[in-house]
Amino acid sequence: MKLSSTTVKVSIAPLLLAVAGLAHGAQLSTDSRTAIPHEVQQLVVIDYRAMQNSAAAMDLRDRVMPPDLKQFDEALRKSGLNDNHDVDVLAIALFRPSPSSEVLLTVSIAQGQFPTQDILANFRKQKILPIRIRTNRIYPLAKTGMVLCFVDPSTMVFGGKDAVEKALDARDGISSSMLTNSTLMDAMRAVDAASLWSILDDKGTQTMMRQVLGEAGAVTDFETVRKRLQASWYGMDFQHGVKFDLTISTGDSFAAATISSLLTAAVMMRKMSGSDAEKQALSDTAIGSDSGRMSIHFAATDEDFSSLLHSPLFQSMVR
Repeated sequence: MKLSSTTVKVSIAPLLLAVAGLAHGAQLSTDSRTAIPHEVQQLVVIDYRAMQNSAAAMDLRDRVMPPDLKQFDEALRKSGLNDNHDVDVLAIALFRPSPSSEVLLTVSIAQGQFPTQDILANFRKQKILPIRIRTNRIYPLAKTGMVLCFVDPSTMVFGGKDAVEKALDARDGISSSMLTNSTLMDAMRAVDAASLWSILDDKGTQTMMRQVLGEAGAVTDFETVRKRLQASWYGMDFQHGVKFDLTISTGDSFAAATISSLLTAAVMMRKMSGSDAEKQALSDTAIGSDSGRMSIHFAATDEDFSSLLHSPLFQSMVR
């Protein structure tokens, strides 16, 4: 098998969910980066303003946004925040509270110009009292099970109480932040010019590939290379249609070639039962491997991408 300039077709829909650019990109401030714990498994970052300008991007967001985040979104609106105008960048981090932990926590970070005083005044009016953690004030949001903290006028951390406390520990230097995770910091620098991007560590990449491969991921070949998957990163662009680029770092050419072969098998399985939209996505997607890295590229018009979002395969994966 040739290891360079090798191109095969692969379904992109699972990759969009393993989750799931305009000129400015979705770049995180230093305050935001320090609030992400070191043991992050996956980080998804969205340029909210860029997404607002694309019907395909908003359709994707609405279909993959977790129900609890939608509930939190509604609670914030009632508190005086207009996400259509106030939020510039939204980040969602899935992390382990300790290196050996099997538990995963989720914390979200929003960047923007927030009417902080108006929101806090509304909290006081509703008699919502903050919880103090060092110099931080955490406000519970009724009926969501979530809390929020304004770490500065342009940065808000929110999520479950345990997750937010861990994020604040990282930001305040009590524990290590993502800034000390050189693998993911390098991955972020490679992709954060996109309007929607994500980075995954080794465990996150392994989990993503199992979801993407489906039955093909159960074969012995995948187990031989699974632990060689070091990290991955992808970016999406919505300026002229939809473009998606994913890179997986495997560390060696053998692992990259093996994953390429398994993806080919996965494509054949999906082609047998795919809808017209899914088959079109297959023809618009290519994967190549070179020097221990596997790269995947997908491009579609807004109309074709919208059809894919409404396909039975895509809907079965977002439920």
